[in-house]
Amino acid sequence: MEQRVSLITLGVPDMEKAAAFYEALGWKRAESPDGVIAFDLISQTLGLYPLAALAEDIGLPPEALGTGAMTLSHNTRSKEEVAQLLAAAAGAGADVLKPAQDVFWGGHHGYFRSPDGHVWEVAFNPFSPLAENGAFCWNGY
Repeated sequence: MEQRVSLITLGVPDMEKAAAFYEALGWKRAESPDGVIAFDLISQTLGLYPLAALAEDIGLPPEALGTGAMTLSHNTRSKEEVAQLLAAAAGAGADVLKPAQDVFWGGHHGYFRSPDGHVWEVAFNPFSPLAENGAFCWNGY
C-alpha cells in the first residue's frame, strides 16, 4: 500500500447543512454524482455521505460509527491565521473547543468541532512550512 490518503469520507446526518458549513469556510464543491458531495483538496478529496448509508455500506448500525477519536488537521501559513480560521469556523456554526494558543513543541494551534461533530485542528507548524501550493509535508520540503 502506498503512503497516501486519497479520500476522507465524513458520514453526516444532513448533507446540505454539512456542505453549507464547509462552503461558509470558502470551500468549493467538485462535480460529483447524486448522493455524494465532494470538495477537492490538494491531492485528496473530502467527501460528505449520508451517515445511515455509510453505516449500511460498512455493515454497522449508525450509532456504532460516532465520529471516532480522530482529528482532521488544517495547517496554516502563519500563526495569526489560526485564530482567524477558528473565528471563521465559529461564524459558520462550529464550536471552538480550544482557542488558538502556543504549543509546547513550538507551534500554535486550536480546535473546533463542526456542526456534525467532526473535530478539526487548526495549526501553524514553523518546522513544517507549507509549499507554495499549500501542500503539507511533515518536517517541510
